[in-house]
Amino acid sequence: MTQRALDSSGGQTPGPGEHSPGTSRPSRNSPASRQAKIDAGAELDPVHPVDPPPPAHRPTGLSAAEVAERVARGEVNDVPVRSSRSVTEIVRANVLTRFNLIIGVLWVIMLFVAPIQDSLFGFVIVANTGIGIIQEWRAKKTLDSLAVIGEAKPTVRRDGVAAEISTSEIVLGDLVELGPGDKVVVDGTVAEADSLEIDESLLTGEADPVVKRPGDQVMSGSFVVAGGGAFTATKVGREAYAAQLAEEASRFTLVHSELRSGISTILKYVTWMMVPTAIGLILSQLVVKDTDFKDSVARTVGGIVPMIPEGLVLLTSVAFAIGVVRLGRKQCLVQELPAIEGLARVDVVCLDKTGTLTEGGMDVSEVRPLNGGDEAYVQRVLRAFGSSDPRPNASLQAIVDAYPADGGNADGGGAESGTAGTGGAEGGTKGTGGAEAWTVTDALPFSSARKYSGAAFTEADGTPSAWLLGAPDVLLSEGDPVLGQIEQLNEQGLRVLLLARVPGGELDAPGAAAEASPTALVVLEQRLRPDAGDTLAYFADQHVAAKVISGDNAVSVGAVAGKLGLAGAENTLDARRLPSDPDEMASAVERNAVFGRVTPQQKREMVAALQSRGHTVAMTGDGVNDVLALKDADIGVSMGSGSEATRAVAQIVLLNNSFATLPSVVAEGRRVIGNITRVATLFLTKTVYSVLLAILVVCTQVEYPFLPRHLTLLSTLTIGVPAFFLALAPNKERAQPHFVRRVMRYAIPSGVLAAASTFATYLLARHHYSGAGALEAETSAATLTLFLVSMYVLAIIARPYTWWRVALVAAMGLGFLIVLVVPWLQDFFALKLVGSVMPWAAVGVAAAAAVLLEFVWRWVGRRFGA
Repeated sequence: MTQRALDSSGGQTPGPGEHSPGTSRPSRNSPASRQAKIDAGAELDPVHPVDPPPPAHRPTGLSAAEVAERVARGEVNDVPVRSSRSVTEIVRANVLTRFNLIIGVLWVIMLFVAPIQDSLFGFVIVANTGIGIIQEWRAKKTLDSLAVIGEAKPTVRRDGVAAEISTSEIVLGDLVELGPGDKVVVDGTVAEADSLEIDESLLTGEADPVVKRPGDQVMSGSFVVAGGGAFTATKVGREAYAAQLAEEASRFTLVHSELRSGISTILKYVTWMMVPTAIGLILSQLVVKDTDFKDSVARTVGGIVPMIPEGLVLLTSVAFAIGVVRLGRKQCLVQELPAIEGLARVDVVCLDKTGTLTEGGMDVSEVRPLNGGDEAYVQRVLRAFGSSDPRPNASLQAIVDAYPADGGNADGGGAESGTAGTGGAEGGTKGTGGAEAWTVTDALPFSSARKYSGAAFTEADGTPSAWLLGAPDVLLSEGDPVLGQIEQLNEQGLRVLLLARVPGGELDAPGAAAEASPTALVVLEQRLRPDAGDTLAYFADQHVAAKVISGDNAVSVGAVAGKLGLAGAENTLDARRLPSDPDEMASAVERNAVFGRVTPQQKREMVAALQSRGHTVAMTGDGVNDVLALKDADIGVSMGSGSEATRAVAQIVLLNNSFATLPSVVAEGRRVIGNITRVATLFLTKTVYSVLLAILVVCTQVEYPFLPRHLTLLSTLTIGVPAFFLALAPNKERAQPHFVRRVMRYAIPSGVLAAASTFATYLLARHHYSGAGALEAETSAATLTLFLVSMYVLAIIARPYTWWRVALVAAMGLGFLIVLVVPWLQDFFALKLVGSVMPWAAVGVAAAAAVLLEFVWRWVGRRFGA
């Protein structure tokens, strides 16, 4: 193994591959950066391992000519990663529906046998379908643009230069670099490995990471949990193992939600009721009744069309699509549309502390040597440790910032006592920045499972040493007096790492962690997110329980949560004391609010435990250790800056990395679900009274009271226009389960009362009117009753009242009044109230039905819950 060191200046000579326009700048300690320095004849960074083979044998990746050749042959990773349906699919899904077919046939019939006003329902359907297509197309554009922003950019080495490229630009034979959190985007063979551990659980179900060595296979869909390396792409495009799965999973879809499946169930039952009822109505009006054929056809169609709740599916699609656009404006990518609905139903949200409650960065606030250790020597160890990992996590990055490898003084941490500068003597030894520097001989990447990392060095005087840096309560034995100091620091919300020396210098020796001797405490101060407190307060106000789950010390995490005002932050639990029994674990998770020292597998088990108690669980996270829990949670939420793996499995990605966006997503979901539940009652009330009216007509052998124009007018004023506004209104109610039951328990009594009162008025009018024009007068009286009852249903649905809701209901009533008093509108809609007795009788019947309806709704609310 080659070992080289930097000169005393600590300078770095840019190499030919370090940075070029249009490419990303590799890490100062990345393999590409180190190789570029070797090629340029520059010295390397101090204390950094130089573990690759000699430059002549180190893979440099494909050349530009080889890439062009493979592109020409079509050996490109061209799997289309679609976040939305294509325009053709959108048009097909909105136009080619079962109910559109039925209505289309009826519309064509009406265009031939009746005046144009009896065909208005067809034009309304065309307009509604157009609105649905436009809104979903807008949602598609929003999703596609956000997907590009949040797309993973793998690092590929070509001509010895590492650069980020789009996943679709990878070609067969490309050399793809890997680091912690990176997702394996195509199948390949490992070419370089530095303690590389890959989690294949999303493909195989096996939770334990697999150690990969050069020559081993890697599969697309797996991700790196520790270490780093590079692999050569052997299968790209649709040949890759997870390509089809990834493409299918990323499609824009409205399925797999209670709302959509509930509506499908309702439509199925409606179809079953509609078919026999429509057949009976056709026979009644065309065969039994000896009336004008065209008028009979018109009244038959008038009875069939309102049975179809055609606007309900459209309105649901529009509400979801508008929700996507609204969230898109807030830089929130909804990768699976039902996630909007799912988050609205959430009653427990599990939060990862780092990156969610706290910002990603940390600062070293203090270093405490233990057992009389030399602070300057400890700083030198930390400086060396910081340079041992080319991809440091947040904790190690704080140490790198405080003790940079060039010997500079960051935050006062780089100076060494007894020296005038980094190159002076200190205690008879050379400083880190001196001519004699430390070199790294071995490294152990940080792992969430073991809670520490390690590095071995050859010090300036040639002495070997090995060190571990990680969780004190993992590296120290229980009862160690140092734990008392750590407890006090944790209670202040500070994060503490222990630096411990490993005897014998072997990092992977059995019992290395247990035998390590404590050398110093590194105290880190975490940066709280300024908006986290308000977000936690929002969840508390909405009765959503927040559980903070972290790999850090439980007391420290609890102190941070307490500073942010989390209710129950004092109820902390060390996950190592969690019971193994699933039921007991569920009780413990429900009882406590803060959990520390949680392993990735435990996060997954805690999510499952909460779900076993009937909770709908959302999980937020940005690190590799969150992937399994994100995948199993009902809703996974990832930060845009999170690892590729977390973004791949999450349903929602917060591209602005702001936890404060989450309430907006919850509010949008509640708005959609709550409002669709409301307006569904309107649509299904119409379906119920239409079916019942048809049955009553068939049983009594009378003419159907309405022409299509009457019901088009009623549907527009009492359902269509109001439903559109109500579906987009603010709504903060938490979504409740059992959508079908909740809707039908109100729609059925409303429809029954509307049908009964309307048919009663119709029968009264048949006895009251006689002679020419009697049928038109009877229809007008029945229409008045049906409109008033439907308006009262709308008035109940619109509660609680606001000025605009009152104005909406009043405007619909005014619209109907205008039709009744304007002569040409009377003729157009064939509505003319004759005399005063029957119109007032129709009002009286409607008023009685409204009183009974109010009583029934209140009884249903008390009996079954609102």
